[in-house]
Amino acid sequence: MPLSEQEQRLLEEMERSLYQNDSDFVARVTRRQGRPTYTSITLGVLGALAGVAIVIVGLVVKMPLLGILGFVVMLAGVLFALRPGMRAPKAKAPRAGKPSAGGNARPSQGGGSFMDRMNDRWDKRNDQS
Repeated sequence: MPLSEQEQRLLEEMERSLYQNDSDFVARVTRRQGRPTYTSITLGVLGALAGVAIVIVGLVVKMPLLGILGFVVMLAGVLFALRPGMRAPKAKAPRAGKPSAGGNARPSQGGGSFMDRMNDRWDKRNDQS
């Protein structure tokens, strides 16, 4: 069920207010989103394999501390491989003092806001059936 016009305006107003009043928080939250990069995956897998090798060596020479160190290296490698990559910064947030043309018109730029994209998908889905 799509949002009513009043709910859409309220949501857009809240987004503008968040961008305007707490831009540091917005920058911190959106900075580290994204998929892992090939470099981090490769280095993480190599680190995990090195950790497995250290665990095996620790078992062969019967040194539990070496096995624990190998497990820590292996865990660090996996976590490094799964960490999200840095994304390039997007366009700046819309300014509150600058009204958009056409009121509730959807932006003609690539993508638009999340709600606009969801509404477009919903409309396309309803048009197909």
